[in-house]
Amino acid sequence: MKNSSKNGVQVLQPRRLPDFLRSVKLKYVKLGYHYLVSHLLKLCLVPVMAAVIIKASRLSLDDIHQMWLQLEYNLVRVVVFSAIFVFGSTVYVMTRKRFIYLVDYACYLPPQHLKADHRYFMEYAKEAADFDEPTMEFLRKIMERSGLGDETGAPPSMHCFPPRPSMAAARQEAELVMFGALDTLFASTNVKPRDVGILVVNCSLFNPTPSLTAMIINKYKMRGNIKSFNLSGMGCSAGVIAIDLAKDMLQVHRNNYAVVFSTENMTQNWYSGIEKSMLISNCLFRLGGYAVLLSNKSIDRGRSKYKLIHVVRTHCGANDKAFKCVYQEEYNVGKFGVSLSKDLMAIAGNALKTNITTLGPLVLPISEQILFFVTLIAKKLFNAKIKPYVPNFKLAFEHFCIHAGGRGVIDELEKNMQLSPLLVEASRMTLHRFGNTSSSSIWYELAYMEAKGRMRKGDRIWQVAFGSGFKCNSAVWLALKNVKPSCGNPWEDCIHKYPVKLNL
Repeated sequence: MKNSSKNGVQVLQPRRLPDFLRSVKLKYVKLGYHYLVSHLLKLCLVPVMAAVIIKASRLSLDDIHQMWLQLEYNLVRVVVFSAIFVFGSTVYVMTRKRFIYLVDYACYLPPQHLKADHRYFMEYAKEAADFDEPTMEFLRKIMERSGLGDETGAPPSMHCFPPRPSMAAARQEAELVMFGALDTLFASTNVKPRDVGILVVNCSLFNPTPSLTAMIINKYKMRGNIKSFNLSGMGCSAGVIAIDLAKDMLQVHRNNYAVVFSTENMTQNWYSGIEKSMLISNCLFRLGGYAVLLSNKSIDRGRSKYKLIHVVRTHCGANDKAFKCVYQEEYNVGKFGVSLSKDLMAIAGNALKTNITTLGPLVLPISEQILFFVTLIAKKLFNAKIKPYVPNFKLAFEHFCIHAGGRGVIDELEKNMQLSPLLVEASRMTLHRFGNTSSSSIWYELAYMEAKGRMRKGDRIWQVAFGSGFKCNSAVWLALKNVKPSCGNPWEDCIHKYPVKLNL
């Protein structure tokens, strides 16, 4: 929010994302085309192979017989050609990129006894920190404008009076979400935990020793040579980073499964001070997590839901303002919290601008790319007042999973990218039903679309999330079939109630 003065009265105005689609930088377009050109050799081979096939189809039996007779008298040529063919085939098989399939995923559903509606949240805030009346009024206004409903969940530690933000309670929350999601995932896929060769876990604010990955390995008695990774401090966009890491590992380790789990831990991260920039996260973040099973086995294509197409990551950490716009720190003695900068929306807009400018050449139709590129060059060379053509990303994706970080973020992306209310419905309903579940939110949104029966074979899905650092990361998936919701879908018991009408 920012202050403006009108007739001597201070008026709060919402901060907005910059109009990033109309202020792109050429270097990021070049980066996207670099990704495209990196596959140029494969694209060039397509017409060559087509020409060879056409030529071969025109050969008669006599032509083939004459070729065979010539080869019989040229043994050296045959041997050399065969050796080159075998060597080339081996190199291709060993170095080619493997398709990454999403077999299934599971989102944690908080039980009813962990529900935290608006009334309960305000009672807890009063008891937990003994906030004064101005602070309580500030929290009340944030909650009213947050977009959160009365069905969100909070960890067990926040259902105790007095609160107990201990290490044991934080472990309890982590185990509750991790094992709840993973139990559902292993049951729905019929994959044994010992068959998993790669494990990636992400949690920004809770990193005990032994690690969360070790807790999972111990619980499910996973194999000793598993490749495990524990990510921390990477914010709400780290779910895409975890997917990217698992993808890279699956390119190296053939015939393997990878499990990715991502969550955020609230128990020890409740801010009890009075600094307003740190109080906002208390209002938005809620209990949640997801687990994904990825595979590079071609045999799993038939039962998989999606195929991973692209991952594009943007990091703006070199900029000092971007680096500190989401910052965990101590404010007053012993009162830790995450501070949200007043420049957050502008920084998020710049990060998203960079990300989609890089992503565009990979996903947009050629017609959109030409229009965009021509107007951009014209603006650079001839007239700075020329507005670049705004690409229509609705031609590249059928579904949008926008990180449900807050109502303002969703509002601004809907406006800037000219998205219809239907395209942002999953994001709004996820924020309303589950709150800001950090890196998990884009998966609750995907589950919403499946529960609504909207996912069709060939549909393309764009997941985009923001995180501290500052980062903006995108993942693009392709639906391999008409996707039905899996058993344990977090919306299965309430999807008939949605969408609900929101006071925007």
